[in-house]
Amino acid sequence: MSEKKLSRTTLSQVSASVKTPGYTPKPTETGVLHLGLGAFHRAHQAMVFDQLLREGDSRWGIHGVGMTQPGLVNKLRAQDGLYSVRIAGATGVEWQVPGALWQTSVATTERHSVLDAIAAPSTRWITLTVTEKGYTPALAQLLIDGLRLRHAAGLAGLTVASCDNLQGNGHKLQALIHATATAQDASLMQWMDAHCAFPCSMVDRIVPAATAEVVDAAKAALGLEDDCALSTETFWEWVIEDKFVDPADAALLAKCGVRVTPDVHSYEEAKLRMLNGSHSAMALMGAITGRPYIATCIGADHIREFVYRLMSREVSPHLSRADWANYRDALIQRFGNPYLKHSVHQIATDSSQKIPQRWPPSILGQIAKGQSFEHHALAAAIFLRYTLAVDEQGHAYTLNDPQAESLLALGKNQVSDVEGSLKTLLSREDLWGTELPHNTVWAERVAYWHDQVIHQGVDATLKFAITLDA
Repeated sequence: MSEKKLSRTTLSQVSASVKTPGYTPKPTETGVLHLGLGAFHRAHQAMVFDQLLREGDSRWGIHGVGMTQPGLVNKLRAQDGLYSVRIAGATGVEWQVPGALWQTSVATTERHSVLDAIAAPSTRWITLTVTEKGYTPALAQLLIDGLRLRHAAGLAGLTVASCDNLQGNGHKLQALIHATATAQDASLMQWMDAHCAFPCSMVDRIVPAATAEVVDAAKAALGLEDDCALSTETFWEWVIEDKFVDPADAALLAKCGVRVTPDVHSYEEAKLRMLNGSHSAMALMGAITGRPYIATCIGADHIREFVYRLMSREVSPHLSRADWANYRDALIQRFGNPYLKHSVHQIATDSSQKIPQRWPPSILGQIAKGQSFEHHALAAAIFLRYTLAVDEQGHAYTLNDPQAESLLALGKNQVSDVEGSLKTLLSREDLWGTELPHNTVWAERVAYWHDQVIHQGVDATLKFAITLDA
C-alpha cells in the first residue's frame, strides 16, 4: 500500500508540530505571478506571501511558473501546490508548510496560461527568480506579450519585482523589455513606463537543492510523503526598493520583515560580493578538493580563514553597507550550518555568468586604492584549475555552464600551454570586464597562484596564502 502524500485533502493529518496554512486557496484570484518556480522562491518570497495570507489578506496567492522543465510543476500539482520547508539554525529545527502556491504552469508548454495570468484582473505583482542567465529576449517577450493583453483589457499596471542576483535588477529588467520591444510596441512601452513599477530588490537565504535526506526527514516530521520538501536556514533577508504600483504594499511587506528602502544598492552589492563572491570561491575549491558541501569547506580552518580575509580585506573596503562586519560574521556562521547540504557543484553552476558580478568590482576597487588583491587572484587561479573538470583525487566532474565548451578548452590547454591558457582566460571581457584584461600585475599574480595550485594543490596553497601578511 502506497504512503499518503501531502495534499490539501491530507493537510489535516500533518503532525501538530508542523506549522500549516489555515486559509483556503482561491486559485482564480491569484495576485502574484512568479516566474522561476525553484527551491529558492518556495523557501523565500512564497513564505512572505504565505505570511500575508495567514493574516487574512487574500491578494497574495501565487501562480508559479516553471520556465522550462515540467518535473517540479508536476510534483507540486500532485500535492495541490503544497510542500514542506525545514528551517534549521543554531536554536534547532522547525517545519512549515506554506500554502501560497495556488496555481502552476510551465512556460514552454503552457505559454497561454502564463499570458492569461499576466492579464488577469486579480494579478497585482510579477516576481522573478530566473537566475542571472535567464534575462534573455525570450523572457522579455513573454512579459511584453502578457502586458499587451493587460493593456488591451484596460487593466491597471503591475509591480514587477526581479529577485535575481543582478545589481540594479529592476532597471535591467525594464531595459531588457525596452530593448526587445519593436516599433509597434511604442504605445505599450509608454503605458508600461507610466503604470508599472520595476523595483530593484535583494534577496538572501541559503536554499540548497532538495535531497533524498530532506524528503526522508519531511516524511518523519509530517507523517506524510512530500516529494517537494526543502531545507533552509533561519536567516532571510529581502530588501526591496520603495517603488510599487500600490504604495500601501510597502507597509504590508515591512510588517512581514521585508526591508523597504530607497537604497537597495548597498545591500545588493554586499550580498553579491560577500556572500555570493565567497560562495563561488568555496564552490570551486570544494569541487577541486573533493569536498561536497559548503559546510565541509568552511569547516576547514584554512578555508574559513581565507574566506574571512577575502571579505574583510578585499571586499569590505568597497561596500556602503554600514554593518558589513556583522554581516560577514553571520555569513561565516551560516556557511557552516550542518543542515544545509549546499552542494559545491550546484553553486559552481554557471560560474561564467556569476563571477563577473561577484569578483571584478572588489579587485578593481583594490587596484584603485593601491591595495592587495591576492585573495581574488588566488580565487581566479582556482577557477582556471576548476576548468580541468577533474578533482585532485582523479574524479571527473561536469562543468554545468553556458560557456562549458570554451572553459573546457581552457582547462585542457592549461596542461600543455599554461601561459597561453592564462592569457586567454584573463583576456576575456565577458568574465573580467574591460579594465582587468589590460592589467599586467593582475595577470602576473593570477599566474603565480595558478602555478602554486597546479604543483602544490589547493589546500597547501591556501594554507600558504594565509601565512602571508598575517
